[in-house]
Amino acid sequence: MHALVHRLPAAAPHDASALHAAIEAGTIKPEAIVAVLGKTEGNGCVNDFTRGYATSALKGAIAARLGQTPDAVERRVAFVMSGGTEGGLSPHWIVFEAREAPPPPAGAPKALAIGVAFTPAFAPEEIGRRAQVAATADAVRRAMTAARIDQPSDVHYVQVKCPLLTKARIAEAAARGRDVATYDTYVSMGYSRGASALGVAAALGEIADAAASDRAVCSDRSLYSGVASTSAGIELMENQVMVLGNSAAWSGDLVIGHGVMADAIDVAAAGTALAAVGIRLGTQLGPRERARIAAVLCKAEPAQSGEIRGRRHIMLDDSDIHASRHARALVGGVLAGVFGDTQLFVSGGAEHQGPDGGGPVAVIARR
Repeated sequence: MHALVHRLPAAAPHDASALHAAIEAGTIKPEAIVAVLGKTEGNGCVNDFTRGYATSALKGAIAARLGQTPDAVERRVAFVMSGGTEGGLSPHWIVFEAREAPPPPAGAPKALAIGVAFTPAFAPEEIGRRAQVAATADAVRRAMTAARIDQPSDVHYVQVKCPLLTKARIAEAAARGRDVATYDTYVSMGYSRGASALGVAAALGEIADAAASDRAVCSDRSLYSGVASTSAGIELMENQVMVLGNSAAWSGDLVIGHGVMADAIDVAAAGTALAAVGIRLGTQLGPRERARIAAVLCKAEPAQSGEIRGRRHIMLDDSDIHASRHARALVGGVLAGVFGDTQLFVSGGAEHQGPDGGGPVAVIARR
């Protein structure tokens, strides 16, 4: 197999024109698309319908090219829309292809590999709990098998799109005599993200499986994955999982590496990710190095301590702008200064995704 990654601009949440143009030019083969990640300019909260709007537009565009229904496309392609492009972040799509290719020659370096798997749909009472942890872990293992990635150390980024609770979903569970992890719909996003991240950590051996209990979700912040990125949305009830790593079974010139930001201004972690793909970080990437970057993927979260390196921040005290929106803008600005680019997939809400106040950062680049 051969992986290809395309970053496309988006003029609006429904704008699929760049995708259509790439297909027309032969740059993208619609039948080879396995996942689409997107940054949309919504608020990233429960009522951020730009995510569903974007998913619908992209599904429709791919379906039209294949002569299929949007539902048929959704059963095969993972759509992960992350709302919120605060600060200077640019709305964009990242299209992942997995094309058939001859096996690489013996001794060839490992190349970017992609695996996708889906969990069954969750009942509302399962969201944010052990059931979601276990199902996500199983999906991660299946995605690794699909990608022919044998070692957890070769996994550098796991993107999960997960559901959230709405008042209607909470009422449906109550009608069956079931309680839910939280009755606050916004808080449910964190519980879903956190349980999903713990599932990634358990699958990759980053934590003991038994540690990922109901009680640990969004409580024990010592438990986390260094490669998980989870994003909650109203537009689905299952978890959609995409594993990105390097495999000797894949060919091509793309490779992925990652670092783990200890806090929101940890530029050194970006340097670690770049070094893993053969790029040295000076002050800011120059034009030649920028041309090699296929995608930058990162999580952002305000530190619960209320401080960054001993200095007070007000992200958790602002009643007008939610803390996750502050964090996306902050981390997006820090990384834009490193990469010299604002087309960055910076996702907010990093429960159990890196240490408190930090998060994973992954770079896909051409050799």
